[in-house]
Amino acid sequence: MAGFPEAVRDEILTARLVTPTTYFALFVGDPEGAGTEVSGNGYARQLITFGAAATGGGAVRQTQNTNAPTDTASGGNWGTVDYGAIYDAVTAGNRIHSGALTTAEAINDGNSYTLAIGAYTATLEPAP
Repeated sequence: MAGFPEAVRDEILTARLVTPTTYFALFVGDPEGAGTEVSGNGYARQLITFGAAATGGGAVRQTQNTNAPTDTASGGNWGTVDYGAIYDAVTAGNRIHSGALTTAEAINDGNSYTLAIGAYTATLEPAP
């Protein structure tokens, strides 16, 4: 059985990440498992933008962040953030995508976390 063609995968990425307003969330642990989103001490999800879907090698389609969301701990520590996730709302909402950060970082009071431009890649692969 064949998977979605490239054009449809592009439409999915565009409809869920490129066109709408989306927010970057930081997690301690995997949000697909027992991970928890950072909360308190000045934390808030940050606006994230994505570029047009493109070929990521073979028939893989992907998009990357085009801005650099930054958030700063204020009044306490956040712990060691090691996962990021994309949501469709600044609070609550639906998780659209998640993945491990390239490098885990301990964010203590007064430290900032910045996601570099192009550091978050959302990928849709064809069916095997």
